[in-house]
Amino acid sequence: MTHRQFTSFAEFWPFYLREHSKPQTRALHYIGTTLVVVVAIYALVTAQYGWFAAMPLAGYFFAWLAHFTVEKNRPATFTYPLWSLAADFRMWWLWLTGRMGKELRMAGITRSEAEHGPEQ
Repeated sequence: MTHRQFTSFAEFWPFYLREHSKPQTRALHYIGTTLVVVVAIYALVTAQYGWFAAMPLAGYFFAWLAHFTVEKNRPATFTYPLWSLAADFRMWWLWLTGRMGKELRMAGITRSEAEHGPEQ
């Protein structure tokens, strides 16, 4: 699949969600993003700043595992690294605050396509 060119984050966001249509993909992203936040807090609180180096590994390991084994697509990070990072944190925050289901519906991800779990 070829990625189209996006000129704004608003255009990119629905594409990003469609690339994360399966709940298992999003769950692995949530694990990775949560680990990134935990590692960052730990590094700051303990003043062990070397832990910041582990943040990309924590985040990308789970995200890429999801894309290559669950979603079976190419991570958007390869084409849109900064927008993908911002979108990942947005997706994580929407999930934490219980607003992810609405975003998925707005992106055209139907219940049957996504095999929705608790994000409905």
